[in-house]
Amino acid sequence: MKITRQKHAKKHLGFFRNNFGVREPYQILLDGTFCQAALRGRIQLREQLPRYLMGETQLCTTRCVLKELETLGNDLYGAKLIAQKCQVRNCPHFKNAVSGSECLLSMVEEGNPHHYFVATQDQNLSMKVKKEPGVPLMFIIQNTMVLDKPSPKTIAFVKAVESGQLVSVHEKESIKHLKEEQGLVKNPEQRRRKKRKKISGPNPLSCLKKKKKAPDTQSSASEKKRKRIRIRNRSNSKVLSEKQNAGE
Repeated sequence: MKITRQKHAKKHLGFFRNNFGVREPYQILLDGTFCQAALRGRIQLREQLPRYLMGETQLCTTRCVLKELETLGNDLYGAKLIAQKCQVRNCPHFKNAVSGSECLLSMVEEGNPHHYFVATQDQNLSMKVKKEPGVPLMFIIQNTMVLDKPSPKTIAFVKAVESGQLVSVHEKESIKHLKEEQGLVKNPEQRRRKKRKKISGPNPLSCLKKKKKAPDTQSSASEKKRKRIRIRNRSNSKVLSEKQNAGE
């Protein structure tokens, strides 16, 4: 039975790896119900999950899940201890916490870009997760962990991608990476590194006082010469006119 379960898990993992880029370390988002079921079934998650998925795993949760477990009191104290040992992933609910199920659903929306697995016993959350393509779903049944088969929504999405009607998030990322390698698209880090133009001060040469132009000696001398010639001409014309008057 154990070998059959691992075969199914290997098959499902191959599907998510090839179509959605899911890779190790597998990031498993746990909610309070899954932690409680693992506690009741005496399942050692850190030891058994890597064996079942045949790869490195990271147990993760969110602040909203931890806060929800704290408010539920001593009945879920053991589940809270398990969740507190997980890595806490940042969720968008910094100011106002939401329910654990709502928080985990928000983490896998818009194509599940971080390739999270969702591990839950909440049937309502499971149904909503199955409507999001590319999200591996895990649950515990009869004290045994199970990786659910790809949902009909996920299979329909893959078929649409294969027929060319849609482009998966994984393909978008690979296309973008190839464009950046070939220099067709500028890397955002390179844009940030661009030096900004420094605000330069005024030109020091423009601050110098303008020199007064020295008077042109040649031009002043020529003007004086002209004035003398005019005066001489006037005096000569005066003498001539006086002589003419005297002869008459």
